Amino acid sequence: MSRIFASPVASVYPLYVAKAERKGRTEAEVREVIEWLTGFDGPTLDRHLAEQTSFEDFFAAAELNPAASLITGSVCGVKVQEVADPLMRRIRYLDKLVDELAQGRPLAKVLRAS
Repeated sequence: MSRIFASPVASVYPLYVAKAERKGRTEAEVREVIEWLTGFDGPTLDRHLAEQTSFEDFFAAAELNPAASLITGSVCGVKVQEVADPLMRRIRYLDKLVDELAQGRPLAKVLRAS
């Protein structure tokens, strides 16, 4: 089991926000990306952050967006669509969405809007 599986989402969340804000994006956009991927509304996301929910439990409770399979590309040199472990793939999906947001991609494209 990867160490990240047991890590609280709340420990990484500020890093996602900081990465986006360094590139002129907002925390609200990061939250929208997380909510799109997981199906959590704002209060549910806040509860998971406050309760220090692990990535494993966070994604176990999530209803992954059906369009998540459209997320492709590399994170840290690894193609997200080729990650074998389902939980690690979901974590990489989130990483990839935040990367795309920080790179200035329009939010509609990040959220795979048709």
